[in-house]
Amino acid sequence: MSRITPFLTFEDRAEEAAALYVSIFENSKIVRTTRYGDAGPGPPGSVMTVEFELDGKPYVALNGGPHFTFTEAFSLAVACDTQEEVDDYTEKLTAGGGAQGPCGWVTDRFGVSWQIVPANLGDMLGDPDPVKAKRVMEAALQMHKVDVAALERAYAGAD
Repeated sequence: MSRITPFLTFEDRAEEAAALYVSIFENSKIVRTTRYGDAGPGPPGSVMTVEFELDGKPYVALNGGPHFTFTEAFSLAVACDTQEEVDDYTEKLTAGGGAQGPCGWVTDRFGVSWQIVPANLGDMLGDPDPVKAKRVMEAALQMHKVDVAALERAYAGAD
């Protein structure tokens, strides 16, 4: 396990969530699944944790019970190089009950928040020219699913 590993605590769908995530992202895999024993607190034999990698980075999904829920205060950001990647990740992560939010944010069917954004968004928003950065922010705030070309046009001042 990595020295610092994000733990995502689900009510009881950790295994399903990990399986979805590794099916979406390249260089991803389930590493190990552990199960509750007789000591609990979950039912004996039920999934306790799933260790997995997304794009080679470690994560752990834990079935912790109904008192654990996700909020948008924690999200996973996916840096996309093309509009096709934005479209693909957005579609796959919202499938089966997820939802599209503003500015490229999506919530998957498990309640986990994701930011599906262009890889260069941070550079555009952090440009030393505040006029360019403002145009990009204003354009992004009008979007749900990100339109990469529209953000780049706003950055260039072409809109």
